[in-house]
Amino acid sequence: MRTGILAGGNFIIDHVKLINAYPDQDMLADIRSEASSNGGGPYNVLKDLAAMQVDYPLAAVGLVGCDANGDWILRDCQKAGIDAGQLRQSSAAPTSYTDAMTVIATGRRTFFHQRGANAHLGEADVDFSRTQARLFHLGYLMLLDEMDRLLPDGSTPAARVLAAARAAGLLTSVDIVSTENPHFRTIAEAALPHTDYLIINEVEAGKVAGVNLKTVPVDVSAVADVARLLLARGVQRQVVIHFESGAVVADRDGTVSIQASLNLPQGFIIGATGAGDAFAAGYLHGVHESWSTADCLTLAVCTAAACLTHPTPSEGLRPVADCLRYADEFGFRQL
Repeated sequence: MRTGILAGGNFIIDHVKLINAYPDQDMLADIRSEASSNGGGPYNVLKDLAAMQVDYPLAAVGLVGCDANGDWILRDCQKAGIDAGQLRQSSAAPTSYTDAMTVIATGRRTFFHQRGANAHLGEADVDFSRTQARLFHLGYLMLLDEMDRLLPDGSTPAARVLAAARAAGLLTSVDIVSTENPHFRTIAEAALPHTDYLIINEVEAGKVAGVNLKTVPVDVSAVADVARLLLARGVQRQVVIHFESGAVVADRDGTVSIQASLNLPQGFIIGATGAGDAFAAGYLHGVHESWSTADCLTLAVCTAAACLTHPTPSEGLRPVADCLRYADEFGFRQL
């Protein structure tokens, strides 16, 4: 019986800097504190799950450089109990890194990214014969140059890898990064038919669907419509769209589920870096454990909230039961 989660794609060193304000062009901001940590969707999800103390295997697949940052990532995975057998060091490029600038007063962040070795990850680097994982999580589309490459048949290497995962008996989940790419919709749509669970935010969902979902407040009905649309475009099981005030799930059986985020008190949020990945980690844990959609969503908004308690992506995460206590402590917002 398959068990565990294999996560592949972006493995990044995040340099998280807390600043007093985001400056205008040519102006200066103060860096009040800084730290380095894990970064990138699959790396964050694995570290989150490790911190949640899940009782199934966690494994990584990706590329890092033959440098100090690459060594640091491999040691960090080992320390967290993550199998790094398919996390290979490459001399083709340095380890990827991101400077994440977080405004202290708001928790909002801005990213400056070096793609590094992640840009070279391809089909040949992923071997599903070496894993007994139940689920393969791939992220981020739009930030994996070789995986995002459009092929003559309209597919991409990422789509082919996802198809291979499903053929090997794994469930698949996909995340996308919020960025500008002239082929954003084409790259995403190539992957949809090979994706069991699409877990993305409202900006990414809107870009795939060709509509604007970044409204204040979020139009939950419009988000649900887009979730159903992405199912119609090929997603096999569920489309999960999360946003600051909650999340919407559209299921292949026609069900739409809505979950508000937690009603967090003033001063609770220290940093928002990695919150979307923490949401994904909570949701994927529920999927792995065959929980109901409602229970998956409850844990997901709780793990996202836990992430907000620390400026780095995963240091705020805690065991599953501790995360779930946030729901009792704070309750949920109104959507």
